[in-house]
Parts: sequence; C-alpha cells; structure tokens
Amino acid sequence: MKILIAGGDGYLGWPTAMHLSALGHDTLVVDNFLRRQLCHAEDCPSLFPIVSLHDRVRHWKQKTGITIGTAIGDLTNWGFVEKVFDDFKPDAVIHYAEQPSAPYSMKSREAGHLTLHNNITTTFNLVQAIHLFMPDCHLIKLGTMGEYGTPNIDIEEGWLDITHNGRTGRFLYPRQAGSLYHTTKVMDTDLLWFYVRVWGLRVTDLMQGPVYGIETAENEGCPDLYSAFNYDEIFGTVLNRFMVQAVCGHPLTVYGKGGQTRGYLSIKDTLQCVRLALETPAAPGDMRIFNQFVETFSVNELAEKVAESGRRLGLDVEVQRFPNPRKELEDHYYNPRHSALTDLGLKPHLLTESRMDAMLSLVLQYRHAVHQPCIVRGVAWA
Repeated sequence: MKILIAGGDGYLGWPTAMHLSALGHDTLVVDNFLRRQLCHAEDCPSLFPIVSLHDRVRHWKQKTGITIGTAIGDLTNWGFVEKVFDDFKPDAVIHYAEQPSAPYSMKSREAGHLTLHNNITTTFNLVQAIHLFMPDCHLIKLGTMGEYGTPNIDIEEGWLDITHNGRTGRFLYPRQAGSLYHTTKVMDTDLLWFYVRVWGLRVTDLMQGPVYGIETAENEGCPDLYSAFNYDEIFGTVLNRFMVQAVCGHPLTVYGKGGQTRGYLSIKDTLQCVRLALETPAAPGDMRIFNQFVETFSVNELAEKVAESGRRLGLDVEVQRFPNPRKELEDHYYNPRHSALTDLGLKPHLLTESRMDAMLSLVLQYRHAVHQPCIVRGVAWA
C-alpha cells in the first residue's frame, strides 16, 4: 500500500515508517518538526542524540536498500495538504501529527492555543483531503486512553450500549479528559465520527496508553535510527522518565498517592497494533475504536519495577512522593477492556524483569547525557 505517516519524524512516527517500509509498503513521512522545535524551546533534550529526518532516511536506505519518502510542511496549511495528497494519493493515512503533551497544553494560554489549533486543524485537513482525493483511504488515528478519564465503571472499547426508558441505543463511551491535550483528542473522535456518518469514511481510532522503550526490530543497535527519547516532565512518558531518573540518581517523581492507574505498552507493541489495524481496514462508513494497551499499572507499581531493576543493576534508586501538579484522582477504579487488537493477533511484549533490565541497561549507557534541570519543571494544572 501507499501509506502516508503524518507526524512521521516523531517518537512513534519514525519507527512506524521503518516498520511498514520494511514490510514492503510505499511509505511517505510528513512532518514540520514541531515536536523538535517545542523541545528545543522548552529546553527538553532527547537522551539520545537524534539525527535529522533526512539523515535517518539515508541511514535506513544504506541499511536496507529501502527508500522512505519525505514531505516537509505544516498539515494545518491546506495548500500543503492538498499538494501532498494530490501527488501521493495514499491508500492509508496514519495520523500522529499532533502536539502530544498534556503538561505542555496546560502550561500557558499560548501553549494551549497552539495545541488546540494544531491538533484539531490537522485532523480536519486530513479528513477533508481524504474525502476530496482518496475517499476509500483508511484513516488510522492515534487517540489516547486519556480520553476516557477514570470513570467508576468499566471502560468499553469506544462504544457503550445504553437502555433508557425502555429504549436501547449505541453511543460513544462518555469522555472525561484530564487536560487540554486530551480534550483535543476527544474533539478528534467527535470530528471523525461526524464525517464517518456524513461521508462514509473508513476510520480506526486507536485509544493508546502511555508508551515506553526505544528499540524495535528495525533500529536495535543502530543509534542513528533511534527516535527522540524524552525524559522531562513535559514530553516524557512516565516509565521513560523513571528510568532516566533512576540512572542519574534523581528520586523517582511519584505524584501524590501514586495510585493513578493506566494501560501501558511497549513501542514494539505500538507498531504491532498499527500494522494490525492497517492490514484489516475498517469498512466504509465504519469507525472502529480499539483500546491500545497490554497491561495496567499504577504509578507506584511502575516506580517499584524501576527500583527493583535498578537494584539488580547495582543502582541505588530512591522513590519520592511529590505534590501532584495535575487535577486527577490518585486512587480510583480502573478496568478498561482491550480485546479487539488481541483478537486481530496482537502478541504482547509484557514488562517482565528481563525486559525492564534490558531497557534500563540501555538508558544507563547514556547516563552522562542526562540534563537534570529538565526533569522537574513545575507545570501545574491550576
């Protein structure tokens, strides 16, 4: 297939481009380097030195003989979107092209406006382009489990059957986003559902949990092919942050009681899930919603896993409670369903002791590169 990867320079976008091109797909990466620019502006460097997208494409070509296409531009610019679709005519679009940080979206009015404008306008433009140029194109959108919040009932996979006053209907599961970033993801879902109903689009909305790790089958042992690995409070995901804190001697930053529970998956499983969604596309007029994670952990449980791994590797890891800068429940019920991707063939990489030790060992090799001032930034919701 011809696959357009929107946000293909990012933490997940670049590994997806390598993975799908290795399977024989004609892959085009589209990006405007917003994530790189924001990390530079906020003094949030990657743990690993990250080469340019063009250099990564060249390294991939040297390693495999496979060419990944690039189109550099802003997907909020309709003229650019129109040209890309008219030239490439994708069979599928994988949409990662959003400002991905909850803390960043809450740090200021300007950051909130950027998040809202970038995320919603990009989704809108991609939908419009698919309708105009490739109406049978399958849109795979990266959503987030954070859309659901932490309701006191089981979380279904996107939809909820309700009986009210003797009548039954099927509705999008109620959303209770915990940040402006997560709210834009809710708005994405509503926008997509509207256009699925009106235009009969094919959409798969992946409600993904926090991702951890860096190495995949395509980049293992090849630092020139790594993605950015953020460990700061703004752009880093929690397990990646904890691993870096452990190797540099910073206490693990557990917010509040530490009972906040979420669904997690490795970067390898993200690639599996996207591939499975791609290979079994949604039907015209269908919006599938898959909950994309493999295990649930509380923050306390993750901190203990990192501390235990650190001890096995000879590190003295301290776990410390910090005042919670977020508005969230710190002790709650959490039981989300996640069978759809397993039914399609997902084979999870669970967070075993050996996998935890392997990841921490890799991070340990870059201990000298840790920029400690970015670990705690004090971004508060209120």
